Amino acid sequence: MVTVPIVMDIEASGFGAGSYPIEVGFSRRHGEGWCTLIRPEQDWLHWDESAAQIHKIPRETLVERGRSAVSVAENLNQILAGHTVYTDGWAHDYVWLSRLFDAAELNPHFRLADFREIISLKQEEIWHQTKSQVEIDLNVSRHRASNDARILQLTWLRTFDACKLLH
Repeated sequence: MVTVPIVMDIEASGFGAGSYPIEVGFSRRHGEGWCTLIRPEQDWLHWDESAAQIHKIPRETLVERGRSAVSVAENLNQILAGHTVYTDGWAHDYVWLSRLFDAAELNPHFRLADFREIISLKQEEIWHQTKSQVEIDLNVSRHRASNDARILQLTWLRTFDACKLLH
């Protein structure tokens, strides 16, 4: 029996030095989504308008409705403790997650891993086509972290199943 991976996605203020997480979301093993906005810390000032065009989350919304780094980090630890959580943008997401946990003065109680650890070469061959179909099937209109995580998770499941059928 296959274990469905927990998949996380992080939206950020931009890329590069000074960028920080603004939203974190994940899809659990049975597809239950979890997502929250993150209120910027006092020294989190970087804001990239081109990134904002993608995630469409105004900084003012983060300030007004986002949760503190401590609250988000504690919640993530509570829900994900002991699990391996996969991401398709590990290099960026690892940095942003570290920034969140550093601000909260906590350590993650889960492991963030690169999706490539669990994607076979056969899955890679059909990944983009399958992902496009998943996006159509889900008909998700908003670019949000939990939606992106669910799309990745379903893409993994469909490519895994398709490759299993080929053997």
